[in-house]
Amino acid sequence: MPMWVQLRCGLEPRTLAALTVVLIAASVFAAYHFWTGRPQTVRAPVRETPAAVAAPTAAAMPTAAAVPTGDPASIRPSGVVVVDVAGKVRRPGIQRLPSGSRVVDALNAAGGSRPGTDTTGLNRARVLTDGEQIVVGATASPPAPGPVGNAGGPGGPGGLGGSGSPSGPISLNAATVEQLDTLPGVGPVLAQHIIDYRNRHGGFRSVDELRQVNGIGNRRFTDLRPLVQP
Repeated sequence: MPMWVQLRCGLEPRTLAALTVVLIAASVFAAYHFWTGRPQTVRAPVRETPAAVAAPTAAAMPTAAAVPTGDPASIRPSGVVVVDVAGKVRRPGIQRLPSGSRVVDALNAAGGSRPGTDTTGLNRARVLTDGEQIVVGATASPPAPGPVGNAGGPGGPGGLGGSGSPSGPISLNAATVEQLDTLPGVGPVLAQHIIDYRNRHGGFRSVDELRQVNGIGNRRFTDLRPLVQP
């Protein structure tokens, strides 16, 4: 330090040395903070792009055949017929059988007919059609009074004998107006309604469709159900 400063301030050498050390330390500290606090260029963070979602392959996408839509009957497995076995059988109800099965197969699937049941009115060798109903051991009620000669001849559609009384359930898809007229509560007008419904819809698939015929209510349907078949 210049001598004139020492003489001017009256500082001793030791005091002057200590002051010099303090000034140097302060200068170093200030320079350090100035250096570390200087503005710095900040790099923008790298934007991560999401991984591309792989498009589903054709094998992973469901095909039209694998997605069930519409009426449950339309998704029934191929090669199967569904029939309703009613009447005097051990296990009445819906039976699912392979295509080409016959009436006797449906009877066996339902546990067979009950003891003493008359099955002579059934054609057990007939091939089953999907949606039909098989009534076992139904006894026909006496026919309603009507004009003489309404009954069909022996062996005609519906199983009518020469006496005019049905020997088994009448086929809704094959009976004539005269044969339907022999059923209890069915006159010529209602019989014609049944024929008209059959022609419009391509036949009866089940006896339950009788409910949709004009003029047949719940009570009349209950009376007719054991006496007819598709």
